[in-house]
Amino acid sequence: MNSLFRPVHLLISFSMVVACASAVVAQRGNASGDSEFGPVVTAYLGYLSNEQEVVDDRASRREINAAYYRRNSNRIHALKQMAVRLARQSGNDYVPELEAVTSDELGTILEHPPKPASLRQNEVVANKFRFLGQVHTGDIFYLFARLDPYEQADLMSRGGGPAASTETNAKGQRIGQPTTRARRVVPQ
Repeated sequence: MNSLFRPVHLLISFSMVVACASAVVAQRGNASGDSEFGPVVTAYLGYLSNEQEVVDDRASRREINAAYYRRNSNRIHALKQMAVRLARQSGNDYVPELEAVTSDELGTILEHPPKPASLRQNEVVANKFRFLGQVHTGDIFYLFARLDPYEQADLMSRGGGPAASTETNAKGQRIGQPTTRARRVVPQ
């Protein structure tokens, strides 16, 4: 009788292993097949999800107050929205280094912060950031993409390039352009 159960037991064990392996393969296929984005964008969105978990954990341990929690959760949500928007618009598996700041935080990334109302989409600000737009997620966040060193060098070599504004100040100098004038030659 023991010899009769051994083949049945092996058959059941083998079928369970095959079923588990099939489930794992199907799950991996669905995870990569259902994703709208490539590995870089997916990793960035995963990073933001992890950041949200950290904020949630800190809030659950009462390490942060409600206002701090709300602002940082809204910031993470704004960054996700912009990353998804950029990936869908460009069709590229790329996310630039993003900064999301409120109007009162503009001074944290810009030495001379502009008025938020004066920012125009795709405008280069301070030869360091490209303004991407506003996202409303409870707070109004202004999203910027940090220019890579090559873009910064190109702008500077062209004398400011797109970062140079056509607006002038009271002295007639273009805003965003450095003040320069010819050196005075002193006879010796």
